[in-house]
Amino acid sequence: MTESTHHPNDQPASTDTVYGMPAYPDRAAAVNEVHARPHLMIQAPREMLQFAFMTGGNLTKDKLAMNELSGRLHVAEPDQSTSFHGLTWEDGGLHCEKHSEYSTYLWCAELDPETGEPRGENPFKHGFIPPGPVVSGVRLTFLPWNSDTEKEVDRFDPSCLCYSLVESGDAAILTDFRQDEDGLTHILILARDLKPARAGALAQRLLEIETYRTLALLSLPLTRSMTTELRSMESQLAMMTDEMSTNSEARRDNHSLLSELTSLGAKLEACVAANLYRFGASRAYYEIVEERLATLVEEGVSGYFTWRDFLQRRIAPAMRTCLSVKERQAKLSDELTRNISLLRSWVDVELERQNRDLLASMNNRVKLQLRLQQTVEGLSVAAISYYVVSLSGYFLKGIPFIYDVVTPVMSVLVPVVMLSIWWKVRRIRHAHEDSTALERSY
Repeated sequence: MTESTHHPNDQPASTDTVYGMPAYPDRAAAVNEVHARPHLMIQAPREMLQFAFMTGGNLTKDKLAMNELSGRLHVAEPDQSTSFHGLTWEDGGLHCEKHSEYSTYLWCAELDPETGEPRGENPFKHGFIPPGPVVSGVRLTFLPWNSDTEKEVDRFDPSCLCYSLVESGDAAILTDFRQDEDGLTHILILARDLKPARAGALAQRLLEIETYRTLALLSLPLTRSMTTELRSMESQLAMMTDEMSTNSEARRDNHSLLSELTSLGAKLEACVAANLYRFGASRAYYEIVEERLATLVEEGVSGYFTWRDFLQRRIAPAMRTCLSVKERQAKLSDELTRNISLLRSWVDVELERQNRDLLASMNNRVKLQLRLQQTVEGLSVAAISYYVVSLSGYFLKGIPFIYDVVTPVMSVLVPVVMLSIWWKVRRIRHAHEDSTALERSY
């Protein structure tokens, strides 16, 4: 029996109207979202091969891979405008699902009862062009549950075998999460009277658990390298903080310390920005794994791990490590921000002190200039008076019959001229002071 699937393209074509009325522009996408990731309808015995390829969201890579497959298998090219599409031929089918950073390729074929091998051509051989490096590979075998198939349990590593009952006891799921000689994780489903739809949904959950738990742990090697960098940054910050707390003459200039702190902060923020997506994606993938495990509703088999207990015991510590590194980054960033703010305050205080000293020196210079101006003003009154009186004397001496009275007139004229010039200079100075005060008021 060949598996079947409900493809999004099998849904009736969306229109711009609903019951003759205009439809909201995004309504079709919202309505069809529940059918965007259909599961297969399968029946034992079957085998499924699924690979997850890291594509970085490059759709061109998926298009090249699917076009090569359709040409080699002599089937029509699929419509690759949707995130889920596939190829179907006589002995099986291949289904491609695109995600934000990776794509999964799933091949499902009936098992030959004599050889125990999948029937038909394996699409992942004979020149298959992978769209990217493999991040996850799973071989899932679906067999009827009987005394003969129960012997398949011996093929797994007993030290880490996860064996539990699901679907109200109608199916058993087994795996040891070990990689075989092909680098694949082997999963076995033994089922009694499990309907094709339920079997397909169960198989999809198990495949997703293995894929997402691998993707969730991609950040673990990153945390190990970042731990060394964070330790180095924390040591540098501790040294600079200690130097800031000392008042010794050997302490560097505040501007130099501020420059180093700012440089360290920029380095940390660049590291955080570079790894922000990976940590966020790992957390999201781990939450999906937990959801899928909860959906299984496992019943434990005596002497074996359940999938949930085994994965939580192995994955949870790794995820806590990733979370601790993220928290250390946030804490270090906060400490750097506080120290930079404190040092900036010191620099601002130092600048204000320098500005105060500069203003004080300018004020002293202004006072000296004022005193000099007052001195010059007194001298200028005497000089101007001297010239005015002299000119007046020369003028009077040139008038006939007045030459004899010039001397007494000149003696009277001197104080009058000096007082007049002093009064005039004072008025000019007051006029300048009034205009300056008026400008300051505006």
